[in-house]
Amino acid sequence: MADYLLVIGDREALGWLLTEQRMAFPDLRRSEVRALSPGDTLFLYTTRGCFKNPTRDRGRVIAAGTATSAVTPLEEPVRVGGRTFPVGCDVTFSTAAPWGHGVELGTLVDGLDAFAGTGQAWSIRLRRPLVALSGGDATLLRRRLDAVPPQPLADVLAPYARWWNTPRREGDR
Repeated sequence: MADYLLVIGDREALGWLLTEQRMAFPDLRRSEVRALSPGDTLFLYTTRGCFKNPTRDRGRVIAAGTATSAVTPLEEPVRVGGRTFPVGCDVTFSTAAPWGHGVELGTLVDGLDAFAGTGQAWSIRLRRPLVALSGGDATLLRRRLDAVPPQPLADVLAPYARWWNTPRREGDR
């Protein structure tokens, strides 16, 4: 089993992901997307810009979940956040940090293998949907997330999902 940081930079996409328990990707070109397998751990990271206010918001890991299916082409591509996503997989997130809480990634990057050698340019690694994590990285993130502590998803979903509306299929206006 592998561990990944699942990078979400759009609040509508975050609401869709948590509500539908599905993840969609723009394509299968990235090796980490092709490699994602059922049982892999996904640490859900919301970027500073995810909620449209990067001066107020912090980039945070807000949940840990699991990929429950392989990434495959979708029968009908999904349109979320103004983009079309033709491939995807099922995921399970049963808990999440309360709104405005979570693990600030920026304070941990110096101790994470995934960002080794990046110095001040560490955020460049977040320009992809999945960032592979070492076992040590996953242990550190899980320990920090458990200290938040996460709540049942049903109890904290509303603030995260408030921007999401019914998903649009490709071709819908």
